[in-house]
Amino acid sequence: MLARESNANYPSRRREMTNYTLREVKKVCAEIGPRESGEESERKAQAYIAESMKNVADSVETEEFELHPKAFMGWVLVDVVLMIVSAVLLILSRFDAVPSLSTAFNVGALVLSALSLVFMVAEFLFYKPILDPFFPKRQSCNVVCTRKAAGETKRRIIFSGHIDSAYEWTYTHLGGGKLLTTVIALAFGSVFVQFVLDILSLCPVPEWLSTVILVLAFVTAVPILLGAFFVNWKLVVPGANDNLTGVFASMAVLRYMAANDIRFENTEVVAVSMGCEEAGLRGAKAFAKKHANEDNIETVFVATDTLRDFDFMGVYNKDMTGTVKLDARAAAMVKKASETAGYNLDYANVFFGSSDAAAIQQGGMNAVALAAMDPTPARYYHTRGDTAQNLDPKTVEAGIDILLETAFLFDSEGLKDVY
Repeated sequence: MLARESNANYPSRRREMTNYTLREVKKVCAEIGPRESGEESERKAQAYIAESMKNVADSVETEEFELHPKAFMGWVLVDVVLMIVSAVLLILSRFDAVPSLSTAFNVGALVLSALSLVFMVAEFLFYKPILDPFFPKRQSCNVVCTRKAAGETKRRIIFSGHIDSAYEWTYTHLGGGKLLTTVIALAFGSVFVQFVLDILSLCPVPEWLSTVILVLAFVTAVPILLGAFFVNWKLVVPGANDNLTGVFASMAVLRYMAANDIRFENTEVVAVSMGCEEAGLRGAKAFAKKHANEDNIETVFVATDTLRDFDFMGVYNKDMTGTVKLDARAAAMVKKASETAGYNLDYANVFFGSSDAAAIQQGGMNAVALAAMDPTPARYYHTRGDTAQNLDPKTVEAGIDILLETAFLFDSEGLKDVY
């Protein structure tokens, strides 16, 4: 059975779920506000989710975990310090300021720039928590809402969105996606250039090349310094689209089933409000660690993120800046559901950043992501402009429609290569 066959008044019932989602997003933004990862505001929002779903779901569980939330974006500041010190050491060696220490300065510069590259690749590209021990520890949680199967549970589908909101990205706020990508490209490029300069400085080079190294050491320091202002640590954004839309669209699946007295015979349906996605997918990592391989039930995870830009809605089969391949069967399933709903979405790739689906897939579960966000990125992304006044009802309703059809399709056919 299709979702649109589950109720004679499906369009109006779907619209009720859209209105519920929009209403709840506005309520959380107004009454709780920005939700900093691992802080009281996030816990307050999670408590609200748990309370609001206790009469809808068969069970609501709060799963606690520990993390170091500022370590994820904190690597940027660590890298800036390392690279500036590296540049200073390189310059001192080129000027031969302390002749007896010139070689030591060169070696120190290379070590620091190498460390900076390691941190950048590990934290940014692969979301590895290698700097966590150097940052304060906090407590967070995931809220897991379950609608059980009527009979024996043979399948399980999990819908999820993250409740926390990001620190503001300064350059997106000031100039949108073009300024952001320009600063990132210049800063990352400068790190690589300085690393090469540090290697060259240990080799015998002609005088003209020594001069070039010295000039470039000064030049590359400028965009690296810009990185220090990448994150506005004093401002947590409202996060209406990113990602309250994903949270309440996921909850809407359970609400639709409860309101229309629908219970699958052998499929358990779960909606998760995930914590600390903006802190490096830490909530999803904790969820996967707890639930991967806990039983032999066929399980699929559908991350929903930023239902805002209709023209950019897609089924994400690659994630984490393209380094993680999500489950092909899960992606095919959501794509088929989108066709049933009348949208026929294309596959997409998270070229910059990541979604919770990446951490779930890496953790050993089958995962896919559904998102509708301008990859430029959009001007509201991680800025104070991501408000409840900037929602797009059409995109939210399309997302809910696709999630509902995904639930019904999975119940009918499970995961398979071709639908």
